[in-house]
Amino acid sequence: MAAAFGDEEIDNDDYYSLLNVRREATQDELKASYRRLCMLYHPDKHRDPELKHQAERLFNLVHQAYEVLSDPQSRAIYDIYGKRGLEVEGWEVVERKRTPAEIREEFERLQREREERRLQQRTNPKGTISVGVDATDLFDRYDEEYEDMPGGGFPQIEINRMHISQSIEAPLTSRDTAILSGSLSTQNGNGGGTINLALRRVTSSKGWGEVELGAGDLHGPLFGMKIFRNLTPRCFVTTQCGLQFSSRGIRPGLTTVLARHLDKNTMGYLQWRWGTQSAMNTSIVRDTKTSHFTFALQLGIPHSFMMLSYQYKFQDEDQTRLKGSVKTGFFGTVVEYGAERKISQHSILGATVSVGVPQGVSLKIKLNRASQTYFFPIHLTDQLLPSAVFYATVAPILFYLAMHRLIIKPYLNAQKEHELEKQRENSATDIAKKKQESEAAVRLMQESVRRIIEAEEARMGLIIVNAWYGKFVTDNSKKHERAKVIDVTVPLQCLVKDSKLILTEASKSGLPGFYDPCVGEEKSIKVLYQFRGVLHQVLSGDTEPLRIPKQSHRIDLDT
Repeated sequence: MAAAFGDEEIDNDDYYSLLNVRREATQDELKASYRRLCMLYHPDKHRDPELKHQAERLFNLVHQAYEVLSDPQSRAIYDIYGKRGLEVEGWEVVERKRTPAEIREEFERLQREREERRLQQRTNPKGTISVGVDATDLFDRYDEEYEDMPGGGFPQIEINRMHISQSIEAPLTSRDTAILSGSLSTQNGNGGGTINLALRRVTSSKGWGEVELGAGDLHGPLFGMKIFRNLTPRCFVTTQCGLQFSSRGIRPGLTTVLARHLDKNTMGYLQWRWGTQSAMNTSIVRDTKTSHFTFALQLGIPHSFMMLSYQYKFQDEDQTRLKGSVKTGFFGTVVEYGAERKISQHSILGATVSVGVPQGVSLKIKLNRASQTYFFPIHLTDQLLPSAVFYATVAPILFYLAMHRLIIKPYLNAQKEHELEKQRENSATDIAKKKQESEAAVRLMQESVRRIIEAEEARMGLIIVNAWYGKFVTDNSKKHERAKVIDVTVPLQCLVKDSKLILTEASKSGLPGFYDPCVGEEKSIKVLYQFRGVLHQVLSGDTEPLRIPKQSHRIDLDT
């Protein structure tokens, strides 16, 4: 729903919760709930002018909810897009006889038209900053030779290379996109830059084509073309060719990739590259919910190699991943292992240790922030020193733990509290209004509740002794926090019928006589009730269905 409406505000009215029916409720269930609430809120039942006015408001709200949910077309729109979906521009042209599937298709068409109108305002910026660090002096230095020189007592850590690249996309039409990119590189005092412009056109639902022009002070002008095509639903091909102009002449290049879905989670690739570094490569990639596996084999000039990598994905909110790989070829052998973790809503931090012959030991730190990537390869030693491997492994872990405890966690907690406070401020007027409505509803319920209690007492049935709704503090570590609850004894007793109380999985804040006492926070409902003269108690989550009475809720007074 949020994606369909972009940044627009989404309404909080839950018609299912208001009528206390399931989302799969039949017309008979809707009608029974509607009649019961109409009897409770009908204005003619109240003589007091203030109560009569409040009853009219609640009666109209219940009637509006019933009108929407009892109409198949309106209900289909509401189920998919909420109350705002009923008000969207363009629905006046939709035929009332359409099925829910047709209504959804029509709504998505209207949304696509809105997206096309916003097309000119969108870009997709991407960038990479890479800073290479030479820290070999930490593990491989001649102390005796340099200890008398100024600064010779401290290891020399140098930045020996840097690379910056950036690209943006500018949609020209719904089928054409211009892509502008550029890069700057420097290494050991020498550097240069390039700039590229690409025009991409979507030719059909099966493919697209791209033309690229580039210029730079290192390689000279560039002209290239790229084509993507779906051959079958399970197979596609990509072909890229280019002409690089330089003082040494024209260097042509051609790369073709054929890919096929081997099964639901596995892709197979065949790549052929012809040019300055000709090679043939085949790889298999398997990506599942909990793991990512890659096997690659390449035969080429100047490098031939075999690579095997595995990544394990933890199913936690921080999206933690552990990874390892082995790569061996004519250049030697490299073993890498590392981890990455989400540290905020838009940031992922990762570290990888690379141990190779003859490459030595390196530590690679990467930070992804939205569409920007910051990469810091730190070369520690040219030799396989156990001390370098140890510090490259342990130091990032200790640094992350310290940063997480002292900076990241306090920052995220403060940010979450700020967002909650902002949400409370934005919804303060609406919550105050709903609070007044719930208080008015409770006053309207008093007479009905009195009759229900008399009937239940006569049959030793269900009596709600006390009921609270909101945020309860049950964790001893959070005793300093204040509980935020409201008394909902009367509204729950009013929902009792034939010694039974049934609440659906919808949020309880939409029930008659309820409101949200703690916006944006986790809520529960706690009920102390009496059934057949015996006390019972239950604590249930806000969006969990609740059925009372139950034997498991019974309070054992003997313990």
